[in-house]
Amino acid sequence: MKINKLYLVLFLLALVAPMVLYPVFLMKVLCFALFACAFNLLLGYVGLLSFGHAAFLGTGGYVTGAMMLHTGMGPEISILVGTVAAGVLGAVYGKLAVKREGIYFAMVTLALAQLAFFFYLQSPFTGGEDGMQGVPRGSLLGMIDLSDNTNMYYFVLAIFIFGFWVVHRTIHSPFGQILKAIRENEPRAVSLGYNVNDYKWVVFIISSALAGMAGSTKTLVFQLASLTDVHWHMSGEVVLMTLLGGMGTIFGPVVGAGVVVTIQNYLSGGELGNYIHIIMGFIFIVCVLAFRSGIVGELQKIMKKNFG
Repeated sequence: MKINKLYLVLFLLALVAPMVLYPVFLMKVLCFALFACAFNLLLGYVGLLSFGHAAFLGTGGYVTGAMMLHTGMGPEISILVGTVAAGVLGAVYGKLAVKREGIYFAMVTLALAQLAFFFYLQSPFTGGEDGMQGVPRGSLLGMIDLSDNTNMYYFVLAIFIFGFWVVHRTIHSPFGQILKAIRENEPRAVSLGYNVNDYKWVVFIISSALAGMAGSTKTLVFQLASLTDVHWHMSGEVVLMTLLGGMGTIFGPVVGAGVVVTIQNYLSGGELGNYIHIIMGFIFIVCVLAFRSGIVGELQKIMKKNFG
């Protein structure tokens, strides 16, 4: 009951947020929060550290941008196609990667992501280093003009809620319990008769598709798809968001994404703008050394210790 009330309060706050804060900033937070939630599904609940998740973020963005620019499809269909494209790429990459473990899995995903990066760099339809610019937002269902930031915000919020629900439902399903068992003791899960590689592959696809959905939505928000979204730096940022917020917690990635995007947004226009990566690296070090459970994880420990 308490959890349901918490969700209701957060939902109401999200509804009134654009009346207080800049809608484009809020949409950026929601897009990266969905991306971090998708990544956390792998790292936090299966123990798979992917260094190539930017490939799926960028794939969703580029495919959705191309659909909007060249086919005349609506934003809802374009985002769906971008999500499916990222999921298909995830199925291919996952099949190659899930048979590896530990650092080998991380390196395979990084190498595959670099292949995607150079593909988008060289492909003529992406605009190369200039990016895919001027992507129209279009009209939702042909009726709601998404060029209005308020309308676009509520569309992005609906997408985030759907993606968050998928993650939440996956975690709390019997499938999710098996994923946690694999994370805790993979040999034991194998001895119980589970084909762990198949479970890893399925959750890799789900995570990739959700990351693609985040990238598709981000492209519509900023009307731009660029190499930044598919660069390995982006894969590193989502790791930071997840660890900072709290790996293996449902709200951790959302909090982590909010903190990282806020810091970037605040510093980018000031004198420290050229040192953002150094500052983020310092925050990452402090997070790992001082509070390894992340912001949400540490708060949960404090609540449990003091209030049972």
